[in-house]
Amino acid sequence: MAISTWPEQAQPREKLITRGSKSLTDAELLAIFLRTGTRDRNAVELASDLLQKFGGLHKLLTADFPTLTGVKGLGSAKFAQLQAGLEIGRRFLEAQLEHTNVLNNPDDTKKYLQAHLKHHQHEVFACLFLDSQNQIIQLEKLFTGTLSRASVHPREVVKRCLFHNAANIILAHNHPSGNSQPSAADKKITQSLQQALALIEIQVLDHIVIGDNSAVSLAELGWI
Repeated sequence: MAISTWPEQAQPREKLITRGSKSLTDAELLAIFLRTGTRDRNAVELASDLLQKFGGLHKLLTADFPTLTGVKGLGSAKFAQLQAGLEIGRRFLEAQLEHTNVLNNPDDTKKYLQAHLKHHQHEVFACLFLDSQNQIIQLEKLFTGTLSRASVHPREVVKRCLFHNAANIILAHNHPSGNSQPSAADKKITQSLQQALALIEIQVLDHIVIGDNSAVSLAELGWI
């Protein structure tokens, strides 16, 4: 059944306008981005099928171009729409943190790092370089590993800190498994980086581990 024939209050766009975006299901939000369905499925039905096929929003949005456009009902335009939506979210969160002390906005900082790291299918280690007021200078993804681990080299982190003239730093990496619980290896590399950066008087303020729907702070755990 075409969405236009639904009661107005049940149509995704009208529902979002009257009740807010949080009232929509994943399928309804996705349908708004897709805009149209196929000959035999409306946009919400297509969205529901895609979420089931890929196993949720995370895997759908991390799918590469050939995989996504190989599905009936999807093409380059819809792939571009979804990727643009992701990038808008990242830039919105970055703008929220611009010119503010990130330590005063721990939840926003976690969301910002999640937006940049959670969609990778492999492990990525990043550094958030900060000035003396703990304002963001730059986020850099420095190391990429396999699905299980990344090789993190303290010397390279030191070099990038000096390049950015950073005063402090927040470390971050994702767990492709989706589980944000830090490991013993995470604690060990944090300690190694703390020791290396202490030599140039740069403090590691935190290390954030990113999962599918959560982010865990090693500082909050008392590990830093």
